[in-house]
Amino acid sequence: QGIPVAPLWDSFRGQFVGLLSPLDFILILRELETHGSNLTEEQLETHTISAWKEAKRQTYGRNDGQLRSNQHLVHATPYESLRGIAMKILETGISTVPIIYSSSTDGSFPQLLHLASLSGILKCICRYFKNSTGSLPILNQPVCSIPLGTWVPKIGEPNGHPLAMLRPNTSLSSALNLLVQAGVSSIPIVDDNDSLIDTYSRSDITALAKDKVYTHIRLDEMTIHQALQLGQDANSPFGLFNGQRCQMCLRSDPLLKVMERLANPGVRRVFIVEAGSKRVEGVISLSDIFKLLLS
Repeated sequence: QGIPVAPLWDSFRGQFVGLLSPLDFILILRELETHGSNLTEEQLETHTISAWKEAKRQTYGRNDGQLRSNQHLVHATPYESLRGIAMKILETGISTVPIIYSSSTDGSFPQLLHLASLSGILKCICRYFKNSTGSLPILNQPVCSIPLGTWVPKIGEPNGHPLAMLRPNTSLSSALNLLVQAGVSSIPIVDDNDSLIDTYSRSDITALAKDKVYTHIRLDEMTIHQALQLGQDANSPFGLFNGQRCQMCLRSDPLLKVMERLANPGVRRVFIVEAGSKRVEGVISLSDIFKLLLS
């Protein structure tokens, strides 16, 4: 349905207990690829979310930011500051924080008011500074002059974090492993000249749920090209910049322009490309922006 995460409600405990995200689906598919060959489709369909969450906690020794070790959901109240919520997102490594309100002192009968994200907070910041950039001169500086983001060698300052890139014929298995290991939400797909073609994001994995495609494919046999075609219209050829899939800027663009791009719903990173060739030079994520703003 295109939603970024799904809050989990425990009717027995009468509270929200977690979030289900595309990362969960990725980890499930990797587990099935490794250990699930003997499971029937019926067993897959009846496996509960709570059973998966517990198995993930035991397997990975963590909850990928969604739940703390004491099993309390990472959330915020309507009265917390935007700065506090942004810090909470950065510290836990999660992408979304539920805003929960309860009129009871014991927290019973909670109401889910909103799902806060860095892009939503950034939108408020951009709206505030849009007509008063003079009060914050850094907003007018080109992004290449600011210690921000991840860049290919010899383009920006070395930061010890190589820029991950994929080719269209990269296997889906390799792409998912890279997404998890690098801890990023999306990776650029480039041609032989390192020119940007498309991007593969964690959320793209949900296309495999359509018609239960995941039950009859092997991740190491499907390419990124094929995987993306599952989620695109049949008349939309691979390689076209459809909708909001690829947000691009130039290294000479001011910081405010990059921030405004990142403030769009569903956008988590902007690719810095060379004018004309669209050769990828770097990437700036939402977390990069907030680490700079809060430093």
